[in-house]
Amino acid sequence: MRTLAASLLLLCFVPAAGQVPPPATADELMRDGLSAQRHGDLHTAIEDYRKSLAIRPESIEARANLAAALSANGQFDAAIEENKHLLVAIPNQTDIRMNLALAYYKKGDWENASEQFKQVHAVRPKDLTAAMLLGYSELKLNQASAAADLLTPLEPGNENNPDFEFVLAAAMIASDHEAEGLPRMEKSAKANNAVDAWFIAGSTRLHRREFHEARADLDAALAINPNMPGLNSLAGQARDANGDTEDAKAAFEAALRQDPRDFNSNLYLGTMRMKQRDLDGARPLLELAFKLHPDVPQAVYQMAVLNGMTGRYAEAANALEQLEKQDPDWLDPHIQLASLYYKLHRSDDGQRERDIVQRIEAQQQKQGPNAQ
Repeated sequence: MRTLAASLLLLCFVPAAGQVPPPATADELMRDGLSAQRHGDLHTAIEDYRKSLAIRPESIEARANLAAALSANGQFDAAIEENKHLLVAIPNQTDIRMNLALAYYKKGDWENASEQFKQVHAVRPKDLTAAMLLGYSELKLNQASAAADLLTPLEPGNENNPDFEFVLAAAMIASDHEAEGLPRMEKSAKANNAVDAWFIAGSTRLHRREFHEARADLDAALAINPNMPGLNSLAGQARDANGDTEDAKAAFEAALRQDPRDFNSNLYLGTMRMKQRDLDGARPLLELAFKLHPDVPQAVYQMAVLNGMTGRYAEAANALEQLEKQDPDWLDPHIQLASLYYKLHRSDDGQRERDIVQRIEAQQQKQGPNAQ
């Protein structure tokens, strides 16, 4: 009897040991997904949300969370599809349209981002985030004037928002209102200690030939991130324009360590070495600059000057003659040609160039220093 009882007891326990837990419900999977997402485990969160949707496909909450997790995980196309699906179910839900716009924005699809942000802005005209992101999307679409027109009326009350000021300033600068945009850009740069804002301000100051201010802005950017692409090259140009040759050389050399094919750094550093009579050091730099951009007049001109200094008179003269045809009023090629023609025993051509030089100089004196 005891043996039979023991066998029956064993048989009773066998099914219990082999039982499979019941499948998780849609709500449980949702909770698991939320927990995983809060802890930064986006892969698990996405899997849990999809499992929840497989059980309950109509769940708006699960699909919205899935779209958010996909976007946070960089799966922008999948996030876009989920948000589109949601908008079919609830077409007037502005928060979902905002998420769709953000997914396009993060993907870099500026045209679709702009379209969606416009719809959000139409419903929420005072939503500053939507307006800023719409403005930035318009900037990326080369619609700077539209961005400035959109954001300017929103500035009162938001003057101390550095992110808003950054986008507005960028729009103003890009739409040829640099004088208005620059103080805002520098204000935003100071508030956020933002290298990109200092970079834009410095490059704009350099373009406007405001060399002292350009150097200050670019040096501020260098203090934050000296490895930002293109920054050392611009800093070198600003230092050179301020007459600080040694610091300019150091900046150009740093730029070439980052990118040996940086056009401006090769051109400027090559020109500086040529002026210091380091012709062997200048040649590879100027040759590379010319190879990179043979259509840039300054690259052609500096290469021609170097050739003239190293006995390649005919080659130099030919290049300078082409520059003369492109821009007859550019003084420097005429000056170089006047000397080269005498070296090539073309005295009549040399005298003609001297006469042209005198004529252009006289015109420039009449017009004032801005003509040069």
